[in-house]
Amino acid sequence: MQWYLDVLKKYVVFSGRARRKEFWMFTLFSAIISIVLSVIDRAIGTDSSTGTGLLGGIYSLLVLLPSLAVTVRRLHDTNRSGAWIFIGLLPIIGWIVLLVFTVQEGTPGENSHGPDPKAAERFGTAAGSAEPGYPTA
Repeated sequence: MQWYLDVLKKYVVFSGRARRKEFWMFTLFSAIISIVLSVIDRAIGTDSSTGTGLLGGIYSLLVLLPSLAVTVRRLHDTNRSGAWIFIGLLPIIGWIVLLVFTVQEGTPGENSHGPDPKAAERFGTAAGSAEPGYPTA
């Protein structure tokens, strides 16, 4: 849950880097919340014939910018421009390319988008001395 909340705290931060764990934990929690809201929408009768309910639609709008921001930061971690997010607009092929980019290991060490968010783990900094996934300096 910490990873999900960290992404929400950086609501529109498109600079810097995001670890795979940060990206995928946000994606997992977001999917779980969407499923739960879909069930609630159906139970209280606020779902529509298109499959999108009132609560699910509101939630989708609320997490749109954080989702875009964490995806751009994830692309930065693999040393790619955030503009690569637009490849996701291409049906199927674009989605596959974006998926491949987001599952790749981040660039070790500093890159053009900032310091390595996994540096504490890579260089043996004492456990618990820094916020998980973020550099100590």
